[in-house]
Amino acid sequence: MATSLLPTLYISHGSPMLALDPGATGAALDALGARLRQMPPRAILVISAHWSYSTLAVTTRVRQEAWHDFGGFAPQLFALRYDAPGAPVVAQRVRALLSEAAIDGASYVAEDPDRPLDHGAWMPLRYLFPDADVPVLQLALNPCLPPATQIEIGRALAPLRGEGVLIIGSGSFTHNLHEVFSGTRAQHGPAPLPYVEAFRTWMLTAIDEALASGDFSTLARYRTLAPEAQRAHPTDEHLLPLYVALGAAVGPQAAAAPQGKGATCERIVDEVTYGVLAMDTLLFHGGVPALAQAA
Repeated sequence: MATSLLPTLYISHGSPMLALDPGATGAALDALGARLRQMPPRAILVISAHWSYSTLAVTTRVRQEAWHDFGGFAPQLFALRYDAPGAPVVAQRVRALLSEAAIDGASYVAEDPDRPLDHGAWMPLRYLFPDADVPVLQLALNPCLPPATQIEIGRALAPLRGEGVLIIGSGSFTHNLHEVFSGTRAQHGPAPLPYVEAFRTWMLTAIDEALASGDFSTLARYRTLAPEAQRAHPTDEHLLPLYVALGAAVGPQAAAAPQGKGATCERIVDEVTYGVLAMDTLLFHGGVPALAQAA
C-alpha cells in the first residue's frame, strides 16, 4: 500500500486525433507522465465522459483493451491498442467506498465485466503510461447527478489516493462539438474564440477560490454563474468528471486541512484546439483524505 497521497487529475482528452497529432497537449501529457511514473500507482481509476450511464458501474475486466468508440477519423487510429491489466480487486473497493458513503443516487454500483476502455481513458493513458503496465478500471459517470453530487462521489473515493490508486476524471474543459465540426479551423493554432476564454477564466478562478475557501457552492453552480456556460457545454457530461477529481482531491468534508496544506491546482495544459475545444488539464495536489485502508 502506498504511504503517500497520490494527486488527482482532470484531463481534457479532446478529439481522437490527439493520438496522431499531439501538439502542445501531447507534449505536456508526455511530461506529466514522466512525473507520474516517478511515483507509480498500483492502479488507475478513470471517470470518463464517454461512459455515461443511468447508474454507477465499475469495470471488473481482468485484461483491458482499447475500444475505438468513434467514427469518421483516420484509419491509423483504429490500429492503436492499450492492453493494460484490469483491476477487479480495486473495483470492489470502489463499490464498498460508495456504498458506505450512502450518497443519494450514487450508493449502488453495478459491475460490468465486459466493457473495454473508451477513448476518454485509453487515449490520454497512452501518453501518461505508454507501457500499459499499470492496472486500469473505469467508473461510469451518471450525468443526471449535479456537480455537487459528483464532488461527493469524489470525496467518497478519496481514500484510494492513500492506497496507491490514481484517480483521473477525463472530459473537456469546453465541449461544443457543433462548433468543432461546423468550422474550418485547424486542430492546432487558431486563436480561441472569446467565449471560450471567458468561460475558462471564470472556471479556473472559481476552482482556485473553492480550494482556498473549502466552499464549492459557486463552482457547483457554474451552469447559471459562469459566462457562456451553455455555449461552452451544451450538455455537461464532459465537465462533470472535473468535479469527481476535485472531490477526491479535497477529501471528506469532516477533514480539516492544516494551514497551508489544503488541495491546490496545477495547470498542466493550456491549449485550445480548433479554436473552441479547451484542453486544460489540471493536477490537484494535497488535501486530507480519510485514513486509507488496505484494499
